[in-house]
Amino acid sequence: MTNPNNVIEQQLFTLLRRTVAIHVRTSSGDIALERSAYGILRLIHSQGPQRLGAIATAFNLDPSTITRQVQAVEKLGLATKQADPMDRRASLLALTPEGEEAVVQAQNYRRKMLDLILADWSAQERDEFARALTRFNDTVTGWIEHDEIPDPD
Repeated sequence: MTNPNNVIEQQLFTLLRRTVAIHVRTSSGDIALERSAYGILRLIHSQGPQRLGAIATAFNLDPSTITRQVQAVEKLGLATKQADPMDRRASLLALTPEGEEAVVQAQNYRRKMLDLILADWSAQERDEFARALTRFNDTVTGWIEHDEIPDPD
């Protein structure tokens, strides 16, 4: 019998490759969003304005990397920095109306693509996949947040 982790590892690798392809094919609309730009805009859209440190933490990236990515989003006019009402010394990155439109447009297009890709799946299969994928992502997030990713050696 095949070890399920062997299959999961292979399928995760395939999923990562496929998500790049999906991103490329779903970068439509008035503004073609880079993967990093879409991620930042998606985070702000779902959770509201964010400090750069919070964005870096959310993506498990170095703050300097996020700073460059945020500058690109600002340059496109999709987000802007505003004073943090809780601490005037800090700033929050917020969506502009153009950024809101771009992320909603990208989300809608991606969701339509998923409707087409998953057209042959039953509602139960979609629900099961959504639950399993959410649980997997929550587990990985918990490990990352607590720096508890086990060393396989």
